[in-house]
Amino acid sequence: MPPAAAVPSPSVARKKSRRAFWLRQLHSWHWMSSALSLIGLLLFAITGFTLNHAADIEGTPAVTTGQATLPPDLLPLVRPDDRPDGKRPLPTPVAAWVAKTLPLAPHGDAEWSAGEVYLGLPRPGGDGWVAIDRETGAVTSERTDRGWIAYLNDLHKGRNAGTAWSWFIDIFVGACVIFSVTGLFLLQLHSAKRRSTWPLVGLGLVIPALVAVFLIH
Repeated sequence: MPPAAAVPSPSVARKKSRRAFWLRQLHSWHWMSSALSLIGLLLFAITGFTLNHAADIEGTPAVTTGQATLPPDLLPLVRPDDRPDGKRPLPTPVAAWVAKTLPLAPHGDAEWSAGEVYLGLPRPGGDGWVAIDRETGAVTSERTDRGWIAYLNDLHKGRNAGTAWSWFIDIFVGACVIFSVTGLFLLQLHSAKRRSTWPLVGLGLVIPALVAVFLIH
């Protein structure tokens, strides 16, 4: 007659149940955060490389200039007045006319001085500006496009990308933190069967630390 199977003690059973619960939770959070951050990680990894070699792969900027004259019915909106120099948006009709006439999308505050209204328009991968003579209504503009690599590099840095992209970066960072922390706990749970786990984790810390201390001057 075969011996009866050993019945695990309640404490061992509880420990195994707890471990199984945390494994399920960690795996769930790990794969969900990895799915959310996958494309962002690829983007930031690739643009990290392009930023590191920006001098080698920099493109030739394409510059577009424009000239026009503000219509007579809009000129009074920019004519000199008693208000002091300062920053304020273009009047809505003027901004709409600029957007329709020139290859620019005016937004934000312009710099108003006695003789000119100047609006800078920085953006990812390029920049631009429009200037309006307050006496004559003469309008000049310039738009610079530095190419799609510069565009992606600026997205990496969050440069002139606006509030929505800033929120995306914050959410992406949160997903990456969850991905990393859950990965660390999963490593800990599986490390007993994988002896190289902590040496490899240690190398991930030691290598950049050594490079920073000894090779960066």
